[in-house]
Amino acid sequence: MNSNELIVIWKREEQQPFTGWDFSYLDGRMIEEQAPWSYSTRAAELMRQASSVIDLGTGGGERLLKLQAHWPKKVVATEDYPPNFKLATERLSPFGVRVVEVPLTDYDPMPFADGEFDLVLNRHSGFNARDVARILAPGGAFLTQQIHGLWAYDLIAAFDAKPQWPEATLGKYVPQLTGAGLAIVNTQEWSGQLSFTDVGAIVYYLKAVPWFVPGFSVATHSKHLLALQSRLESGDGLSFVARKYLIEAHKG
Repeated sequence: MNSNELIVIWKREEQQPFTGWDFSYLDGRMIEEQAPWSYSTRAAELMRQASSVIDLGTGGGERLLKLQAHWPKKVVATEDYPPNFKLATERLSPFGVRVVEVPLTDYDPMPFADGEFDLVLNRHSGFNARDVARILAPGGAFLTQQIHGLWAYDLIAAFDAKPQWPEATLGKYVPQLTGAGLAIVNTQEWSGQLSFTDVGAIVYYLKAVPWFVPGFSVATHSKHLLALQSRLESGDGLSFVARKYLIEAHKG
């Protein structure tokens, strides 16, 4: 297959829809090694001990819905990306979940009362450590799984880009949480591989997570994509460094 034919195929991948935080379109084409912990299992355990929970940055609500059997009486979710906010509202509201449009940053406050929640969940979203501590009830728990700031740095480098938040590590957030008065009860860090079976899968992935390679498109980055195609055809494969970490903190 020549380069022009490949580019036509990749442009079709570029146009495929992506909603919520659902990568099922890439099933069998994007293979991520699994971390040694299960965020969902621990979230379910903590929910069973709580009477209220908030899920920060719920995406399209798909993962929160999978935990529905463990929900406490009060469930709230936040999302600030407009398409996902609409999707999460449509999915979660019928089950009595309040979905609130809230930006999640290191500094912005959240519109919730002091001590409002027994459990704060956060999977792959930003958070303000002091405000997390503020909205947690005494005895409450905060559980977060984060993408390491150097996630897939070698994939990003293949497009002449650099990680935008290399400081997003345990070393950044653990001191923030302890400084906010929370006790760290568990931290784990993991490094593995993120692999793709074809370059078209990388195109879809980079369009779904546009902050990895800002301004990415097939038209503007065709030479980089063709270089990855040559790498694949030479037998080197398309595997990159995957890194995550987990933090569980409690409020005394």
